[in-house]
Amino acid sequence: MNAQAQKNLATAERIRDLYEELKREFPQILTSQWSTAALDFLYSRPVFRNNVFTKKSGIPETSAHRFTRILAERGLIRTLEPPAGRRPALYSFEPLLQIVRD
Repeated sequence: MNAQAQKNLATAERIRDLYEELKREFPQILTSQWSTAALDFLYSRPVFRNNVFTKKSGIPETSAHRFTRILAERGLIRTLEPPAGRRPALYSFEPLLQIVRD
């Protein structure tokens, strides 16, 4: 039981540390006042469709689409399903999911 608690604590600390690191980096990566809102959205929904990102994050649609492109180019999000017809692409926020998978 103690080993599991230690593992859970270490995972929580890695998640927090990643957030703090990306909170410093996102303003440079995204060059936008919306960088913290984008990061907070990714933490609340690490698997998402772009239309949900634009609706739920409060970020203007053109900025949200630009963020998605930039984050994908940098390998921070991965395309799980490409867009098809009217269905938007499905993305995953890999740095956070990698911590959870470990």
